[in-house]
Amino acid sequence: MVTKEKNSDIIQCPVAAMLELIGGKWKPILLYCLRSGTRRFGEIAARIPSISRKVLTDQLRELEEDNLIIRKQFNEIPPRVEYSLSELGLSMTPILSEMEKWGNENILNKRS
Repeated sequence: MVTKEKNSDIIQCPVAAMLELIGGKWKPILLYCLRSGTRRFGEIAARIPSISRKVLTDQLRELEEDNLIIRKQFNEIPPRVEYSLSELGLSMTPILSEMEKWGNENILNKRS
């Protein structure tokens, strides 16, 4: 998470700086999941069944702290929370699209 560590101030490589922000197993997948629109916590959890609820919560909090997603809480009973990409998060959609394309062409379509 960049906001607490502020490592991006000392990292001069742009790729390393980006990976400091979105690196790890889950953050790119969460951003990819949200690129198609606003989702509730349960929807995200259902789309990524291998992530634990605790890790999902932690990763969403970090993405929110780093201004990549927006968390909107509604004052309703039962409580409702929605997540969407921020403007900064939306700026990553071309990168995520290229990752999707590469993954399809070089990994998923090559499996027999």
